[in-house]
Amino acid sequence: MSAELDEIDHAILEILKKDSRKSFTEIGSQLNLSEGAIRRRVKSLIERGVIKAFTIEIERGHHVRAFTFLSVDPSVPTPKVADALTKIAGVETVYEITGEYDAVALISVPSMQELNKCIEAIRNIEGIRDTNTIMILRQLRGS
Repeated sequence: MSAELDEIDHAILEILKKDSRKSFTEIGSQLNLSEGAIRRRVKSLIERGVIKAFTIEIERGHHVRAFTFLSVDPSVPTPKVADALTKIAGVETVYEITGEYDAVALISVPSMQELNKCIEAIRNIEGIRDTNTIMILRQLRGS
């Protein structure tokens, strides 16, 4: 996909990653291009599937974040486990991964007590063989 993107496309994406509300006029001004040129390029990025969504990040007041790595019993399909995980309060996102573990869950909760409850609920899901939880101390770079 990156072979299809030129320097201007990359610059537009970087600007939008930092502030997806930035107007085409503002982006054009930064890149010395017209509003119409930016509009056409963004439309093309959307049509080609490079830009999948414009989203917002909500402050949830959650101060405890962690990744829980999961080993899944081979007799239980990982998507079935992932479906059960997404129903647990505090589980934000679940990824199927390669390596020592089969999946990882991003957890965001207001307290250590809630994190412990969440991990206990995860451990009680049918098919979970093992977990390894890693606390997030701070985010170093936004996406």
